Amino acid sequence: MRIGELARRTAVSERLLRYYEEQGLLHPARLASGYRVYAESDVDQVRRIRTLLSAGLPTTLIAQVLPCVREDGGRLVPCAGLVADLTRERARIDARIDDLAASRRVLNTVIIAGETEPYDVEPPPGRGSARPAGRPTSTG
Repeated sequence: MRIGELARRTAVSERLLRYYEEQGLLHPARLASGYRVYAESDVDQVRRIRTLLSAGLPTTLIAQVLPCVREDGGRLVPCAGLVADLTRERARIDARIDDLAASRRVLNTVIIAGETEPYDVEPPPGRGSARPAGRPTSTG
């Protein structure tokens, strides 16, 4: 099948399919004219790629995982040799989640302080009012 058909069947843009090829995730055959020709199995391959991307894996790790991943009742099962790599990736994602949660806590503290302490400072251009909504300005 040609790239347009694969794009239609997987709901992935042609541009993204070309990117997957550049990253070594897809390996279409080429016609003499240069057109890409995809196998029926590439439909499932694209779905596996999308699943692994949605799990937060970078394409470099996906390129390592794809050759030995198999499907088992709709779930992806990696070969045993990749479990350690995937565990490290999960730890990296967990650390990022912790960092984002800490950032949210700091931001919440700043927001709460702004809601309880009225102030009269000019905001940067294009940023709206620096004064919390509903707070009167001091006249004095």
